[in-house]
Amino acid sequence: MRARSSKPRLFQAMLDAFSLPDLRRRILITVGILVIFRFIAHVPIPGVDQTALQALFERNALLGMLDMFSGGAMRRLSIAAMGVYPYITSSIIMMLGAGDTTPSSPFPRG
Repeated sequence: MRARSSKPRLFQAMLDAFSLPDLRRRILITVGILVIFRFIAHVPIPGVDQTALQALFERNALLGMLDMFSGGAMRRLSIAAMGVYPYITSSIIMMLGAGDTTPSSPFPRG
């Protein structure tokens, strides 16, 4: 029987992942891209009245939901929100809105 490690399994798995050079490089690149993207999400588009934009998002519940899906970048109307966010948000809304609309039988029951 193996001796039990004093470290938790999740922590040990993270240490093992960072011990492999290729996996460590991929993890660090992914974390770096996420950090850069979050910084870009805080850069607003120039020329936008931020107070009017805040009031618009507070009045409209649908825009508030879109802001929630975008992680707050829509409320600031950031540069990152104008990139991939519209595609991601529309695909999430389409998945939520698409229910089982096909009838179970083509013939009416009677």
